[in-house]
Amino acid sequence: MEQFAFVCTPEEAKDWNAIKRIIEKQTGKTFEYMRWKKRSIDARSRQIKINATLECSDSPLPDRIRSFTFNKVHHSPEVHIIGAGPAGLFAALQALLLDLKPVIFERGKDVKARRRDLALIAREQRINEDSNYCFGEGGAGTYSDGKLYTRSKKRGEVDLVLELLVYFGADEDILVEAHPHIGTNKLPKIIENIRHFIIQQGGEIHFESKLTGITKTGNVISQIEINHTQEIPTAQVILATGHSARDIFYMLHGAGIKISAKPFALGVRVEHTQVMIDQMQYHGRLNDDYIPPASYSLVEQVNDRGVFSFCMCPGGIIAPAATAPGEIVVNGWSPSKRNNPYANSGMVVQIDLPTAAQFLKQATKKEVDLNHPLLLLEFQQYVEQQAFKSGGGLQVAPAARLVDFCTHKLSNDLTDASYLPGLHAADLSDVLPKFVHETLQNGFMAFGKKMKGYYTNDAIVVATESRTSSPVRIPRDADSCQHPQIKNLYPCGEGAGYAGGIVSAAMDGQKLAQSIAAQLK
Repeated sequence: MEQFAFVCTPEEAKDWNAIKRIIEKQTGKTFEYMRWKKRSIDARSRQIKINATLECSDSPLPDRIRSFTFNKVHHSPEVHIIGAGPAGLFAALQALLLDLKPVIFERGKDVKARRRDLALIAREQRINEDSNYCFGEGGAGTYSDGKLYTRSKKRGEVDLVLELLVYFGADEDILVEAHPHIGTNKLPKIIENIRHFIIQQGGEIHFESKLTGITKTGNVISQIEINHTQEIPTAQVILATGHSARDIFYMLHGAGIKISAKPFALGVRVEHTQVMIDQMQYHGRLNDDYIPPASYSLVEQVNDRGVFSFCMCPGGIIAPAATAPGEIVVNGWSPSKRNNPYANSGMVVQIDLPTAAQFLKQATKKEVDLNHPLLLLEFQQYVEQQAFKSGGGLQVAPAARLVDFCTHKLSNDLTDASYLPGLHAADLSDVLPKFVHETLQNGFMAFGKKMKGYYTNDAIVVATESRTSSPVRIPRDADSCQHPQIKNLYPCGEGAGYAGGIVSAAMDGQKLAQSIAAQLK
């Protein structure tokens, strides 16, 4: 098998005969078997091109997916996993490979039952605190897009995660595309396939099973409490609860288990029509079957504070992502075809401890402990509650037109938008801390200079995008991955502060299962 890197047009990339001609011209050879290795779009100039690598051979190409040997683990040592997001599920799959029995406790519901609770948020604006966009089988990414891009340099581990997703039903294109994406419409079935397989191999998954307590004996956890009623002896605990499990952070702090505040980012969702973004990014090339809906990535330094785009969703919608009544949180997602008429992205500002502490002191008229491990969590919660107060009731979110947001004008009429619970025109300076609001204002104006047409009153700003990552870090030893105080507690994934998306969380889950296996040898 040989590999060849080349550049072609989007039209050529859709035509295998054209690709064959390119390879023949480049190599002087004709190959019977060819397939994509890597593919990415480059739209920096008016001549849009595809950067590609092709695998070629005169004999049938080997399978893309390595062979996996999963063990039957009915009688193997148990590993208790708290949370069935990507960290927890991939820790479970790795446990099967290592002859360990994964037993997962998930506070939310399975993917099908969870979908009904999400529908209630949009239709009746009711929040189920344990089954929502953040909690339930598959974690926050299941119904918020299924983006698989990661900046991790550990390429081999990334490939393993992607191959496992293909093994359980994802399209092989995720192994090829530079920014792979499954889509909210397809990911639930893959998650369901993983669950059935874990159970088939002897693992267990328990839904509507919330961790409500832990019992320490010396420097180990001897048992866990589920739903305040069930006490389960334990030997190994992977804590993979996700970035929004505030009750877990409070429980750990109350039990004297060390945690610390972790800087994160907070801001808004901004939405344009997809046609507008395509026009900006593709230099006026529109309605084209040869190129995908355009995305963007923007970053700016404003007064030594970073403002940047986050989780950009071409052809997507803005979704309600609150996990409790009395708060407004928005997120974004796209279906696999990315064929909705709007494009949205988080636009967020870096939040540091001193500035957050100063803000809370002024806002609450109370003393604030700069060293309190839950300080940034409380800052996050305060802003979400302010968004609720400025909204239109229930899950109606406060919003403004983009230029109005930047020029301190109240938007008397709002553009059509994808956010189904509805929008309420509001002065977002009443929602966002002054330093966040001003940084975003300057950031948007700077982005308008980078992307002609971006800075427009035909775009809408919706508050608040606040669940970018966990505002808490749970420490662990670099080698053993155990908590420094609790020898059998393994903090994992986004909730513990060690991941930032589906793939990195999955990789972290695999890492911790490997660490446990090594400890048990």
